Amino acid sequence: MRLLFGLLCFLLIVSCAKKPKKEAALINYIDAPSGPYSSLPNMFSNTKHTLMSWVEKVDDSTTQLKYARLINGEWKDPQLILQGRDWFVNWADFPAIVENNGHLISHILRKSSKETFSYDVRLNVLPKGESQWATDLQLHSDATKTEHGFVTTLPYKEDSFFVTWLDGRNTTSSGHDHHDGAMSIRSAEVSSKGMVSNEALLDDRTCDCCQTTASITTNGPVVIYRDRSEDELRDMSIVRFVEGEWTTPKSIYNDNWQIKGCPVNGPKSAAIGNNLVVTWFTAANKEAKVKVVFSSDGGESFEEPIRIGRSNVMGRVDIALIDSENAIVSWMETIDKEAQIRAIKVHKSGKISTPVIISRLDASRKTGFPQMDLVGDKVHFAWTDVTNEIETVKTAYVLLELFSV
Repeated sequence: MRLLFGLLCFLLIVSCAKKPKKEAALINYIDAPSGPYSSLPNMFSNTKHTLMSWVEKVDDSTTQLKYARLINGEWKDPQLILQGRDWFVNWADFPAIVENNGHLISHILRKSSKETFSYDVRLNVLPKGESQWATDLQLHSDATKTEHGFVTTLPYKEDSFFVTWLDGRNTTSSGHDHHDGAMSIRSAEVSSKGMVSNEALLDDRTCDCCQTTASITTNGPVVIYRDRSEDELRDMSIVRFVEGEWTTPKSIYNDNWQIKGCPVNGPKSAAIGNNLVVTWFTAANKEAKVKVVFSSDGGESFEEPIRIGRSNVMGRVDIALIDSENAIVSWMETIDKEAQIRAIKVHKSGKISTPVIISRLDASRKTGFPQMDLVGDKVHFAWTDVTNEIETVKTAYVLLELFSV
């Protein structure tokens, strides 16, 4: 009898292992600075400032880009950057804001013709000490009526920004399949005044519409993106800026995901010194997975991937590096036809914490890509909630100490 009781206790313990923690006791919601009809949040944080940008629909044709600062745990003083009637507003390709020593930069996508997939990246800058944004500045040097987007911007040097984006100048078709040429990925440096320099081609054939990501390592900037081979293998590649030159694109890991169309599900990375971590989604061999890899040499080499979540993951990932060995990863997953934002702590050895459910939400494209950032001893989250067909930005945080491996 005692043996049977012990066995039942053991099975109960095993069945409870790694089940997600209940969100009610862990999630601290913060009043978002946005109102109804807001969506597409994007967060930026460094040791001094935490910002969030988002878009708001004024009417069927007018969109605003706004931002706010996180001050003493609250979003304060929402500000309008600009508004427009000719923007390309997309669930997966959204504006962002970044700060560097008091200088601010943001971007939007503006239509360049009547064709659906014809738009430019337009920059907005607010130099330190100035009160008026300089808006509608061109990022890329070409004037082709093609796609330009999926921008990643980072603080770089004392008063400039590193920017990378997907560029369709070599595609001449007006559709989204680019039969006449391939999408490329490029980078440039942008000054606090909006001057663009050092534009470079990083890879002349990439996936069409997956988000890009980048990090600044001790060695220099690294860019990670979904590549595209002639055989339609769409795995993650990295290029690194080392001693003044960009390296040849190199695969992070050969998932060998062969897919004829873009999965619209890009990677995320973070770095401290030369410690780099990358997370991404793949569905190679028809099995959905979220993976994480660590590097201790600025992306020259990587450890073996660590699998995150279960086979019903949707991707839409984000990541924050805590130290050289630990990171927080977030992703979306479907449970019984319900979508959830989940987050865990992962150690480079492969050990992971119990998942925390951040929010339950609609699985449609309207919910976009949830955002996550590490702010001191808190992990902050932002996402788009859809209730009664109304989109609204939501924000919350979880104490870092609650993610225990």
